[in-house]
Amino acid sequence: MRVVLITGASRGIGRATARSLGAQGWAVGINYARDRQAAEQTAREVEQAGGKALFVQADVADEPAVSAMFDAVAQAFGRLDALVNNAGIVAPSMPLADMDLARLKRVFDVNVLGAYLCAREAARRMATDRGGAGGAIVNVSSAASRLGSPNEYVDYAGSKGAVDTMTIGLAKELGARGVRVNAVRPGLIDTEIHASGGKPDRAAQLGAQTPAGRPGRADEVAAAIVWLLSDAASYVNGALLDVAGGR
Repeated sequence: MRVVLITGASRGIGRATARSLGAQGWAVGINYARDRQAAEQTAREVEQAGGKALFVQADVADEPAVSAMFDAVAQAFGRLDALVNNAGIVAPSMPLADMDLARLKRVFDVNVLGAYLCAREAARRMATDRGGAGGAIVNVSSAASRLGSPNEYVDYAGSKGAVDTMTIGLAKELGARGVRVNAVRPGLIDTEIHASGGKPDRAAQLGAQTPAGRPGRADEVAAAIVWLLSDAASYVNGALLDVAGGR
């Protein structure tokens, strides 16, 4: 039985990935920040699919909470084979000139510092030179990292640019230590994150303008993540895989 920790797994891409891995018999650590009921629903879906589940509350920008989360998953399931570094936030859509410091700090704390802290803890536990058995990390970036999200979320786009760079560097650090590191870069995916940015219809409206002619689904991104975690991707390391309908 393989064990994965998925951050931000109470909704959207995180939940879809948890459900998909559960169907393959994985044990899934389900991280959530605030919505316990949503995390419990993800856990039920994982178990109904055939996997095992544990939900763990932690703000990924809180170093002691992140360490405790990884310890809880290892204690419950006895090992850690993979991390899906998925937790991320957006704030209301606006130009950079209108963004205040509190907003910028929170976006970068969660999306950059949080991603780095979780990747660091996974590396400490999975790298073969530190006593681990190896494994895989998939970072959830965004097509925004190469599009810039002007007049909407340039802070979010920048934070995902940092995730891309971390993916490339960490893949080179850990490749010889038994850990593959890759990223998916979703495009306009129909999840709740758009509502949190104040534009609940954004994916549907802009998705129609993509070459695919529609927004993507969370399960389509999950399929890419599951593949990157699998043995079928054993020679894939340091890749940035766009799941963006050609956008």
